[in-house]
Amino acid sequence: MENITEEINKKQIRNKIYSLILPITIENILQMVAGMVSMSMIGRIDVLAIGALGISMRITQIIWSLFKGITTGATVFVAQSYGANNYKKMRNVIQQTILSSIILVIILQILVYFKAPLLLSVFNPTPELMDRAVLYMRTVCFGLPFLAIMLIVGGVLQGMGNAKTPMKITLIMNVINIAVAYVLIFGKLGVTPMGIKGAAIATVVSQAAAACIGLYVLFSCNGVMACRLNKDFFRADVHQISDVYRVGMPTAMESIFWQIAAIILTRAILTYGETAFAAHQMGMQAESISYMPAMGFGVAATALVGQALGAKDKFLAKAYIKEIIKGALLITSFSVIILVFFPKQMMGLLTNNTEIIKLGAKYLILMGLVQLPQNASGVLLGTMRGAGHTKVPMIVAGAGLWGVRVPFTLLVAYVFKLSIVAIWGVMCIDLVFRFLLSFTIYKKKDIYESTIAIDNNF
Repeated sequence: MENITEEINKKQIRNKIYSLILPITIENILQMVAGMVSMSMIGRIDVLAIGALGISMRITQIIWSLFKGITTGATVFVAQSYGANNYKKMRNVIQQTILSSIILVIILQILVYFKAPLLLSVFNPTPELMDRAVLYMRTVCFGLPFLAIMLIVGGVLQGMGNAKTPMKITLIMNVINIAVAYVLIFGKLGVTPMGIKGAAIATVVSQAAAACIGLYVLFSCNGVMACRLNKDFFRADVHQISDVYRVGMPTAMESIFWQIAAIILTRAILTYGETAFAAHQMGMQAESISYMPAMGFGVAATALVGQALGAKDKFLAKAYIKEIIKGALLITSFSVIILVFFPKQMMGLLTNNTEIIKLGAKYLILMGLVQLPQNASGVLLGTMRGAGHTKVPMIVAGAGLWGVRVPFTLLVAYVFKLSIVAIWGVMCIDLVFRFLLSFTIYKKKDIYESTIAIDNNF
């Protein structure tokens, strides 16, 4: 009888996990496919267009990282408040996160628009590459407020266990992005071809549509924030904003570590020429076939562990993680086969440049070999975020990037002057090191015995 009960509990746990993971995974796959389609269109413009997109994204991704971190703080609070049935607290978290983020993102948007040449000069691009990148970045920065809102809406809903709605919003956004990009980049339906600028406009239009839908979902009559959009909405709760940012900023710093390191690495890779950089950029896009689906397991770990610990049920939290890791490794195994055994076919989907395909295939094979430790590490770090230990992922990322990836890449590129394949080898070593470090910390740190402060009397 006990075995039957245990099996039923496992089935319920799996159902809960996959009801959250499947929509998140589909959402990430949609983003991956849309990214690959957009990149394939840009890849058919010219090498400069690929480079312009690459260095521009290094700057805008820093802002994305900041708001992804803030969203993580909100997700943790929402998940634990939801698990504790403290809905008033949960609504206040959502309200204050949206309010503070809109103010912050507008300031950053203005900075990016007027200082685009200065920000891009860190890559020391050629004049032609600089002109294309400035054009792209000044256009795409108009979508930053919509991007921030999208991240918050998705994080909040996932924290409540609702992953289907963000998935549907992402589907709509990607369809709009692909359709508008096709028309504007290549000049269809009587429109003058815009090239890289058309891709930027398509991104802004799709983000605006997604943000509007997301706000409607939150503030409609049936939404979690129904009837909350009034003058009281604009009253700042400094204490709550501080709490959300305190929990979220380590995740933001973790991502910003990535982006700053990426800027340094991008500059190093550009020394190998624009074809090598294009192969690196295209390779990363193709690699997303593995880590984008697996990201869903990390998000699920954050949300479900947060809910379980908010309900003071550490045994349920442990059961969630056991099943999530199994699923993540299974999904990753399939993507590893694709990356390792069909790399040229993957690159061929993105570009028809034979040199880029040949070089990018080497990148995919190397990255395919380390996908299992990379994605397992993502689940462990997501677990620690759900428990409120958001500093641990930041420490792991900082140690890997600044202890392994950046210094050894600089040695490879500027001192030993080895090929770009050696840089990709350094990246693989970094990912394995990061997995070992995250696993060691996870085993030593009893993350299931503490949660962030949830005031049940709020």
